[in-house]
Amino acid sequence: MANNNINIKNRRATFDYEIIETFNAGMVLTGTEIKSIRLGKASLVDTYCTVEHGEVWVKNMYVAEYSFGSYNNHATNRDRKLLLTRKEIARIAKAQQQPGYSTIPLRIFLNERGLAKIVIAIARGKKQYDKRQAIKEREDKRSMSRLMKK
Repeated sequence: MANNNINIKNRRATFDYEIIETFNAGMVLTGTEIKSIRLGKASLVDTYCTVEHGEVWVKNMYVAEYSFGSYNNHATNRDRKLLLTRKEIARIAKAQQQPGYSTIPLRIFLNERGLAKIVIAIARGKKQYDKRQAIKEREDKRSMSRLMKK
């Protein structure tokens, strides 16, 4: 069966954004794209989602070319369509129209059937002082856990 331990994360997302709501979506992929994702050769750096004509698209997602793909290989940074329900698409579109909100991918994983899924989130950008506050809270938790162990 498929290797289900693929978990490609967008590590900057939780540092740069405050996550409001998350959605699990399917992706429309070509054969060489899913093979590259199963090998773990994808990246969510500088990736974002948009709603166009009632469809959600993930932009700038990097999926490396499949090493055994011939002339059938895919473009590495092409736009990929996401599969969501109409209600979810409407909520995402409504959130994107509000200032300060955006839709970002958080992680790519393979489900139990071996299908590639993407977790996207409606997020609000953090200000610089919010980031400093998050760092301070993380350091406080670490120091408290060290004190508890002693």
